[in-house]
Amino acid sequence: MTIPGLLRRSDTTLRSSARLAIATLIVGIASGLAGVLVATLLHLIQTFAFGFSWGSELEAADNPSAWGRVISITAVGVVAAFAWWALRRWGKPVVSVEKAADGARMPALVTPLNSAIQVIAVGFGASIGKEAAPREAGAWLSQLIARWASLSARQTRILIACGAGSALAAVYNVPLGGALFAVEILLGEITIATAVPALMTSAIATFVARIAVSQEPLYPAPHAVMSTSLLVWSLIAGPLLGFASVGFLGLADRAKKIAPKGAKILIVMPVIFCLVGIVSIWFPEVLGNGRAVGLAVMNTDIPGTASAALMPLALLLVFAVLKTATTVGTMGAGAVGGTLQPSIALGSSLGALLGGTWSLFWPGSNTVAFAIVGAAAVLAVTMRAPFTGLVLVVEFTGQGPAVLIPMLVAVAGSVAVDRMLRQRALKRE
Repeated sequence: MTIPGLLRRSDTTLRSSARLAIATLIVGIASGLAGVLVATLLHLIQTFAFGFSWGSELEAADNPSAWGRVISITAVGVVAAFAWWALRRWGKPVVSVEKAADGARMPALVTPLNSAIQVIAVGFGASIGKEAAPREAGAWLSQLIARWASLSARQTRILIACGAGSALAAVYNVPLGGALFAVEILLGEITIATAVPALMTSAIATFVARIAVSQEPLYPAPHAVMSTSLLVWSLIAGPLLGFASVGFLGLADRAKKIAPKGAKILIVMPVIFCLVGIVSIWFPEVLGNGRAVGLAVMNTDIPGTASAALMPLALLLVFAVLKTATTVGTMGAGAVGGTLQPSIALGSSLGALLGGTWSLFWPGSNTVAFAIVGAAAVLAVTMRAPFTGLVLVVEFTGQGPAVLIPMLVAVAGSVAVDRMLRQRALKRE
């Protein structure tokens, strides 16, 4: 190649890199602003619907009026059912983040509306995760920015994944978890080409979102205590939690398949939401994305004697069963959302239940330690991403280093069970 040819090629490469760098910066800012919008919308609901002070971390489950909880979630069931029915009836089909990364165009009006309905539903108490909303919004904005910057197909794919991950990071204040979500789950590769934009967009988005997103841990709890007992327990509990995680995923997938099509959602969703509201009369923690259950579990103190521990352990089992049932039921009613926080609710409940029982025979660690390890083991499977699941739990709780070793052991055990069961399923097919 001639020297002029080399210079032209070098100039083209520099221009392409400059466009990618500028687009990365804009995506980070846009994703952060998307996180601000989500947080602001939730604060509006908390303030005007429930009377909570602006900026508080209270949610639908904290509404002191039992019948008020029933009315609010039933009402949002009616509104959300109509909104989703109308969107599916007259709007273009929703394009997932995964399909967008593969080149499908996300519709301009349907995508933000679908995200907004999710956030409103969860804000009023729908028992489902809200993380799908910021991911979709971040991916949609990134796709627009990539087209504006005339990026290549590969650069666009990377940027869409980074937009989804950074928006998740912004909403939950989990910069490393958001970056890992992009490269481990959406892109499936960790290279310099994917890691640099993922880290940059996630860092920028999280910083921008500080305008409205609390910097405190999502799950404030007592300090987790490490012990030999906890480490040995994690060897046994990891695989058990893996089976539970696969079962939860199976129920969720089944619920999505049987969700009502067409106008049936106008009847099914309000009925299911009302039933969830009735359950919340006695167990308000089932409302919302699962954070209320996780907080209750991580701040539970299980006594060291069998007779005194019976009631707390029974309550943990009830939390696990009810949160699973209400989340699966909400999905089966046609609601759109995620399983991130419901997975933490399930994992922390089962972890604390198994750990509390274990501690009756071999004490050494507190309830929150077992809950955190359990949450990581379940989330790693339900996300099908061990590193992302592990890091998210560490960032959500503001803890982890003290119990990182048992977390790694439990995650390895749960993921191994998930892989084994999936391989068996493939062989049967």
